[in-house]
Amino acid sequence: MTFAAHVLTLYPGMFPGPLGTSLAGRGLGSAWTLTATNIRDYATDKHKSVDDTPAGGGAGMVLRADVLAAAIDGAPAELPRIAFTPRGKPLTQARVRELAAGPGVVLLCGRFEGFDERIFEARGIEEVSIGDFVLSGGEVAAMVLLDACVRLLPGVMGAPSSGDDESFETGLLEYPHYTRPVIWEGRTIPEVLRSGDHARIAAWRKSMAESDTRSRRPDLWERHEGVRVQPASGARHEKEE
Repeated sequence: MTFAAHVLTLYPGMFPGPLGTSLAGRGLGSAWTLTATNIRDYATDKHKSVDDTPAGGGAGMVLRADVLAAAIDGAPAELPRIAFTPRGKPLTQARVRELAAGPGVVLLCGRFEGFDERIFEARGIEEVSIGDFVLSGGEVAAMVLLDACVRLLPGVMGAPSSGDDESFETGLLEYPHYTRPVIWEGRTIPEVLRSGDHARIAAWRKSMAESDTRSRRPDLWERHEGVRVQPASGARHEKEE
């Protein structure tokens, strides 16, 4: 099954962009397909208008629900629909895996002040955020999501196990990596990695993944399955009755 990506955007020329190179580029056309559609093609007036002033006043312009709906209706109805918004649920590796296991996705890229609110319920659109920062539009966010999905498709990464130990796959950050030269600027590759003892190496990697997650991403560590940590305030979690 080929993963079908449909991007609805005011700037279709931005695609495939980086997705046409490296792993994603090698898989494009075989493991996955990409269709970038100009939302403006669905405008009905002579000026090809896609936006209008905010109801109630305010700065900027808002993408119109009628034009957006027409563009969405032109995409395959069986695919999940995602729009990138600041209030959307944070994109996680678990959600990426769910999407990559499916037939594809429709990605709605916003511009200006965003979307007419009515479009979300009317067309069953999932709102997603890739981080607590502001972009000029949803196109870069769409590339992030697609890159994360495409690399998981069969045959794209090569060895099926290539991504098994990566950050977020097990709820932890990935362990540190080293390669030759053994000594560089006075810094040496840890002895355990040069020992040839695979059991010791596996134990070291697990320990480092846990240690790095605990110190660098306490939010991940707290959510890690089976782990109970004491909040920074010193107060213990109390089980709600």
